[in-house]
Amino acid sequence: MDMNPQGERRTAEQVLALAPDAASRAAGDRLGRPGPWSGTGRRTSAVWGWCEGSGSTPYRTVVDLGGTNFQCSCPSRKTPCKHALGLLLLWSRQPAEVPEAEAAAVPDWVGQWLARRRRAERRTQRIAAGAVELEQRLTDLLQGGLAAAEGAGYGQWDETAARMVDAQAPGLAARVRDLAGIGAARASHMLEECALLHTLNQGFLRVDELPPALAATVRSRVGLPANTTGPPVRDHWLVLAQRDSDDGRLTTRRIWLRGRKTGRMALLLAYGGGGRPVELTLPVGLEIDAELAFYAGARPLRAALGPSYDAPAPAAAPPPGSGIADALRVYGEVLADDPWVEGWPVVLEGVVPVPPGGAEEGWQLADPAAGEAVPVPGDDGGLWHLAAVSGGRPVRVFGECGHRGFAPLGVWAAEELLPL
Repeated sequence: MDMNPQGERRTAEQVLALAPDAASRAAGDRLGRPGPWSGTGRRTSAVWGWCEGSGSTPYRTVVDLGGTNFQCSCPSRKTPCKHALGLLLLWSRQPAEVPEAEAAAVPDWVGQWLARRRRAERRTQRIAAGAVELEQRLTDLLQGGLAAAEGAGYGQWDETAARMVDAQAPGLAARVRDLAGIGAARASHMLEECALLHTLNQGFLRVDELPPALAATVRSRVGLPANTTGPPVRDHWLVLAQRDSDDGRLTTRRIWLRGRKTGRMALLLAYGGGGRPVELTLPVGLEIDAELAFYAGARPLRAALGPSYDAPAPAAAPPPGSGIADALRVYGEVLADDPWVEGWPVVLEGVVPVPPGGAEEGWQLADPAAGEAVPVPGDDGGLWHLAAVSGGRPVRVFGECGHRGFAPLGVWAAEELLPL
């Protein structure tokens, strides 16, 4: 949304231009009058009020005028919602209906939200400072040469990563640590990662100039919390895989789902730390009738689990799969929208696992019918499990397709989905 650093009162036309669609514009216009509003007020940085709606309790709406950020207790996921638009229109058309309040008269719920906003702004400033510092570090790296970086070892990268943690940018810190594990012996890979990190830094430093979906992706990639967007999606979600990773302090659980009707992929994240186990567990191979709320981004994949409407049940049938060429095409399209994505979930059909041998340096998944193959990174026991299930015959496999190849996470043996 557009910036308004001075918190100046907009014209009605400027307010309506903020509407996400024609329906919101019309609904906001209807609410831009005194009738539905009560308890309105304003300070230098915000306007607020209660708006009568279809529910028994009026909706609480507050708008931060600096960047037109808002909070509303209504269920709409549009940005901004019609109540935020209506409140801004009321202030624009009839400013006397939104009187200035003394500091002591600001409602607690407004003050608490503004305090959170200020903390978020300070964090954004720290991350921006960290991005500038990281840009200088990358410049020094390339000017000094990759051989010098290899000789420096992990120490300098750990220090730089710690600086990004201090800047409250865990996403940048993780990418810096990844650089430490590459080394100058793989110069092309090092340059690729430096370029992606540079692009992410520059994206964050210019985040207000980006399209909203890409801006949400950039904020998420540097480590800022994301918001869900759009209405919840109800479907019968097949649990495709569940994997845990542990960095010594925090256990992260990744759960992949696919909607039976929508065909949409989703990723749930859950965490455990400080001796506490990860609470969210979903049975692989079963379906759940539930709502998912997807987080904002250029290619929404991560979601939050909403209400469930029935107990998990066996899937009616395995999901349809695609060929290798189609999977790579989809990943390329995703990559165009989100250049920092590591992989994209897909189901491959009719592929045969091929162990290393002869001129091949690693595992592959081959499609004999199409004459295509894709490399499989790693050589853990899961690949031999996959080969055993296949027995040299084509199988249906779920996994993530990325720039390093295809990472299998599950395989169907007849109608049963087996984790890898």
